[in-house]
Amino acid sequence: MTPHPRPPRHRPVLATLALALSLAAATGCGTEVAPDAEAARSGSADPAPDRAELEARALAAQTVTEHVWVTEVPGYTLARQSVGVIGDDGFGSVYTTPDGGQIQLRVERRAHAGADCTKDPAPAGGQEPLKTCERDGEQWYRATESGHAYAREQGGLVVTLSGAPEEVDRATLRSAARAAHRADDHELDRVLPPADETARRQPVERGDLPPVGDGAPNNDVGASG
Repeated sequence: MTPHPRPPRHRPVLATLALALSLAAATGCGTEVAPDAEAARSGSADPAPDRAELEARALAAQTVTEHVWVTEVPGYTLARQSVGVIGDDGFGSVYTTPDGGQIQLRVERRAHAGADCTKDPAPAGGQEPLKTCERDGEQWYRATESGHAYAREQGGLVVTLSGAPEEVDRATLRSAARAAHRADDHELDRVLPPADETARRQPVERGDLPPVGDGAPNNDVGASG
């Protein structure tokens, strides 16, 4: 625990560690959560939002509801502006503390995910050497000098929780990883961007660019010079 709060760090919230990009996970078994347990976890007794609307909002954010995961970490809150797609239809978000700490959550679809680095201990080009790689319960933990992460494979997805050691210790990261779960309908409603906000994020198609060539406007000098 740092004795004095650190000033917030200004860096993109969707920036990810090279460690997290290379981290896969060992297979873990998931269980269905009972409806009453879902209601207790979401903290709401209100009727669930319209499922079709939630699926449409997920599609507008270029993902699917099954890939939206959340976690619970004391002292950390979800940075709503960090929510976005990872890869083709994955999901990413960042949980932050007031003093600048960050925990990154990534959900990715991977056909062949294996996190046992004892089978391939050599780091890939440009990546830091591993300091630690070990099984921790149903998850894999690995660390380099600049970052560490927990990950697991579930239902064809790799779920990774990562952060910088100076911002989040291993115990907190482990707690976040164990608390990670697929979002229920109430959590989807809170996490997914509203439909109008998603529309504002989409790139605007310009109408002043030619349909062929490099897209640059025509700046040729006319007959009058």
